[in-house]
Amino acid sequence: MPRPRTHDPDLVLDAAESLAVRSGPAAVTTRAVSAATGVSNGAIYHTFGSRAELLGRAWLRAAQRFLALQSSLVTAALAEQDGVEAVVAAAEAPVVFAEKFPESSRLLLTVERAELLGEVPESVATELAETDKVLVELMIRLSRHLWGRGDGRAVDVLTLCLVDLPTAILLRRNRFTNPLAREQLRASVRAVLALGPPP
Repeated sequence: MPRPRTHDPDLVLDAAESLAVRSGPAAVTTRAVSAATGVSNGAIYHTFGSRAELLGRAWLRAAQRFLALQSSLVTAALAEQDGVEAVVAAAEAPVVFAEKFPESSRLLLTVERAELLGEVPESVATELAETDKVLVELMIRLSRHLWGRGDGRAVDVLTLCLVDLPTAILLRRNRFTNPLAREQLRASVRAVLALGPPP
């Protein structure tokens, strides 16, 4: 007889993620997750404390997965000593992420982080805020590699490349699988980097 899967947080988070992307965040209830996983309501509450924390943890895991993937793409490109291509790789990270973790990607697009902040425990809210710092640190790293500086104006150029352009070209229009959109993104990022930051 197989052992019951009562203490596998990732199993529970997978179910919460799946429910949220298929039926919306309201569908993420302890009862629904329990039915999907066979994990008891009590075990879910013991691990996560509340429905809000469960949803927050699922979103946080997806965000951390994305940031880890993006960082690994940058590290691989920088190993070739190519700062421009490292920024291009970071900008394309949403596409790679959607291919590797489709449901995590959809969760990040389905649930706005702002929706979670009013409900999740302070510890989760703190970790959510930390995700911003990770991205800023990555942009400072790239800025220093490209231009030998990590000031606000240089980081602003990288914010345009890593946040604004992917959002406009890929995310808002759901063009993840469109090869032309990826070429447009690459060309746009390279053009912005060619201009560089103001002095």
